[in-house]
Amino acid sequence: MTTSNDARLRPDSLAVHAGREDLRALGVHATPIDLSSTSPLPGVEPGGDAYERLATGGDIGDGSAVYQRLWNPTVARFESALAQLEGAETAVAFASGMAAVSAVLMAARQRRGSHAVALRPLYGGTDHLLATGLLGTETTFVDSIDAVARAVRPDTGLVVVETPANPTLELIDLDALVAAAGAAPVLVDNTFATPVLQRPLRHGAALSLHSATKYIGGHGDVLGGVVACDDDWAHALRPIRAITGAIAHPFSAYLMHRGLQTLPLRVRAQQAAAEVVARALVEMPGVRSVRFPGLDGCDPAGLVGAGRQMAGPGSMIAIDVGSAARAAAIAEGVELFTHAVSLGSVDSLIQHPSSLTHRPVAAEAKPHPGVLRLSIGLEDPADLIDDLERAIELADRHGTLSHSAAGMRGETAEATSATRSRAAAARP
Repeated sequence: MTTSNDARLRPDSLAVHAGREDLRALGVHATPIDLSSTSPLPGVEPGGDAYERLATGGDIGDGSAVYQRLWNPTVARFESALAQLEGAETAVAFASGMAAVSAVLMAARQRRGSHAVALRPLYGGTDHLLATGLLGTETTFVDSIDAVARAVRPDTGLVVVETPANPTLELIDLDALVAAAGAAPVLVDNTFATPVLQRPLRHGAALSLHSATKYIGGHGDVLGGVVACDDDWAHALRPIRAITGAIAHPFSAYLMHRGLQTLPLRVRAQQAAAEVVARALVEMPGVRSVRFPGLDGCDPAGLVGAGRQMAGPGSMIAIDVGSAARAAAIAEGVELFTHAVSLGSVDSLIQHPSSLTHRPVAAEAKPHPGVLRLSIGLEDPADLIDDLERAIELADRHGTLSHSAAGMRGETAEATSATRSRAAAARP
């Protein structure tokens, strides 16, 4: 669904009202959920025309929805709302964030070429998909914007970046990146920032992607992905979504659309709590370093502080506690935080990236084993700080946490385990 993109409304108002434009005419107030797997056809010829239009990337227009794998009104309302928040012409919703990434890679191959340039660090699933070449994409991994310019080729169909980066919270200057990419389209994973804090298309990116499972859904109870883009890209993405059966389920789309209505409030409240927690972590014994875009030294280009790219630092924090053993003891010792993958929920989560979300990433790009990733929720930050302090103290009391010997033992043990795992995988 192409959006109206009402420029009169500010983001908080858009979050509440976008995608609801047809409700008054329907005579309803709450967004309806259409669960129909199939739709009546007005006739053989118009039914066939509707199928052809939807299967080849078009919108429903005045025709039949035909079949849920092709189009659904509940999904379309969510797409319209997200696109308006991103300042995009349209959006395409998927069953998961990885389904969205996969569709973009396939569309990029069709549109421009099978080569991609990926700026690390990235979400582990995206990195793994690119590294394996599972979808036929040849990827050049780089670690700087300057290297992007050198890596781009005539057949580069896509430049992939995530900012703030997962899990290190590094910030990438999108204006500089787009310039370095040249004619190659840029895909920005905007999951950590959300459209409340960052709009990549304003900086020249072609696509802004979200794992909508995270902040957009916001309550840890829905799986989904969405790509904000122009109509041409949407026309390329929809047939892939239809053929692969990757459209978001209507109930998932309903939950994601409902999540958008409180997204600005949640993002700002979680961000405020994260700043308090991050500053406490800086002073906390046993924490070697803290990465949070709102801290001094974590935003050298002023992308957040000067408002050049982001309206705020977000609510993700990365801490280095020195070793895998220390990280494990803390992750297993918290009580208020939930030790789990994912992020962006109303409750706070903690996880160890190198053993979980970034487990399949190549050794040279894997996060340091001492890094923990924190997603700050809506709890009182004082309670979250108390929880982390207790977990560190408990781990220390059990003798797993010295900056020297125990940390070294943990890192050595992890390295030995990784070597054994690689050796076992190589056996016939």
